[in-house]
Amino acid sequence: MFLLDDPYVSDFLIQTVEALNLPVLDTPNARRLTAGANIPFVDQIEFTSRLALGQRVLANSENGLEHLAQCGCHDDLTRQIEVCKDKIAFRTTIADLHPEYQFMRATPEELDSFDISGMACPFIIKPARGFFSLGVHVVNSHEEWPDVVKAINAEQAAMNADYPAGVVDPGVLIIEDGIPGEEYAIDLYYNGDGEPVITNIMHHHFMSEDDVSDRLYYTSAAIITDWLEPFTAYAEQMGRACEFRNFPMHLEVRVTDDGTIVPIEANPLRFAGWCVADITNHAWGFNPYEYYFTDTRPDWPTILQGKDDAACAMVIGDVPPEIDRATIVKIDYDGFCGLFDTVLELRKINYTTYPVFAFVFARTNLSGIETLKTTLAMDFSQFISTKDA
Repeated sequence: MFLLDDPYVSDFLIQTVEALNLPVLDTPNARRLTAGANIPFVDQIEFTSRLALGQRVLANSENGLEHLAQCGCHDDLTRQIEVCKDKIAFRTTIADLHPEYQFMRATPEELDSFDISGMACPFIIKPARGFFSLGVHVVNSHEEWPDVVKAINAEQAAMNADYPAGVVDPGVLIIEDGIPGEEYAIDLYYNGDGEPVITNIMHHHFMSEDDVSDRLYYTSAAIITDWLEPFTAYAEQMGRACEFRNFPMHLEVRVTDDGTIVPIEANPLRFAGWCVADITNHAWGFNPYEYYFTDTRPDWPTILQGKDDAACAMVIGDVPPEIDRATIVKIDYDGFCGLFDTVLELRKINYTTYPVFAFVFARTNLSGIETLKTTLAMDFSQFISTKDA
């Protein structure tokens, strides 16, 4: 079954729902986001009954998870979701895998007097329930702490306005060790035996040491070849600790200089958000949503054959925070697309609702990725016209 909700449902996902003919929980948001599609909707009662029978479910967004919490019919599924969604519970559950890792719980009211003297810098503070790098702050020195606290307090109202508390809740924060190294985002599911099946691996490139944005992700044959086995082995250990079964997730990890894999977070019951998981189809030619429901394991040697230099990028066109989104009158989408070798898909996003004007999926090669890393360090305001300009 599918749970479809804001912020975004892609055409590819809608076509997948139609092709698989799997039921979707009937909600006003699901109806609105799939208007005109041939969707087999089911009401809450039937959805609950199917869950009780152990049918698999996949969400496009964590906005829909509240519906599962309300039905109260599948305690183990709820437990698996909560282990992931509550970052403090997640760290506690996998603590034996990372005994040296430090983390603490805090509320915004406690921050002014919170004792951070035991935290080595840099460290991270972010919502214990979070999404899309919202509210994430890197603290490079203890002297920065007062300014970070001010920024967190200023962000609370804005985050609560854009996302429900079940998705981003700045009322509880986790303070944790910074994790050095390269960051990767992994779409995977655990089958009925608790075995992890990886459907894609993306490298998350940052523009600077202080960057916490989601601007550039990319996958390549080299990434899959190098990291499929190590990440599968780590996901196995994590899955045993958390007792994951019949459960999809978007796992974010960092790999330190000595090769240690440390998770950043595990996002429950979905693959990459905003339907970024569609990049798997663009890059590798198979449907990750279908593979989850049919319990299919990608045949990576065959998929990668003859694609040694292949790469596919996903880039988020974010609106610079200094721009008042209400003053935007035009986006130069053609100019934005001109940054890429081969645009596979342009998604225009409602920038009045979210601080993003577009997602682009682009085909390239390894040298093209290196060029993008430099190009995308630019300020995207050049593509945005405002009333005041």
